[in-house]
Formats: sequence, C-alpha cells, structure tokens
Amino acid sequence: MMIYYVSLAAGILLGVAAQLLLKVGASGEGGIVAQFLKPQSIAGLALYGFAAVFYMLALRKIPVSVAFPSVSLSYALLAVLGNIWLKEPLGLAQIGAIVLIVAGVALLHHHA
Repeated sequence: MMIYYVSLAAGILLGVAAQLLLKVGASGEGGIVAQFLKPQSIAGLALYGFAAVFYMLALRKIPVSVAFPSVSLSYALLAVLGNIWLKEPLGLAQIGAIVLIVAGVALLHHHA
C-alpha cells in the first residue's frame, strides 16, 4: 500500500514542479503562442502528464475521497515556493489558509 502513497506524493510534487515551470514560461514578452513554445512551458506540460500517470497509479488502491483532497497540498506548497523562488507575497491570510489545508489533509489521512 505504501507504493500507492509514494505515487500520490510523486504526482503531487510533479504537479507542483509543472505549475512552477508554467509560471516561468508565462512570464516575459510575447503572446500566448510564444508562451506555449517556451521550453519551460513545454516541460511544465510534460510534467503534468507524468503527474497524471502517478496519480492514476495511486488511485488503484487509494480511495478518490482521500487522494483528490490530498492534491490540495499542492496549493499550500505552491504558495510557499512561489514566495521563496518567485518572490510572490505571502500574507497572513495565505499562511492561515496553508495551515488549514495541511491540517485538513492530515485529519483526512488520520481517519482514512
């Protein structure tokens, strides 16, 4: 069963990396076509595909009622990484939301 939770974690982390790459690809000059053709955007989209594969593997044994809410950890992780790497603001409201997300997922897994 542990391999399925590792797969879920891998899917979440790959999704986070994909989102960061898409953010970098979306920045700068050029229209939407130029943004899609940036190497960062292409890599980000590819990582989303790999994330989906790992998520599907996790769904073989983890109930969707547990797996899908667990993906919300990506929101919390992205907010923190966006603050650290992209210098995006992280205020008190965001920190409170991150705490609630992490607590909710922990509670969900405690009773799963």
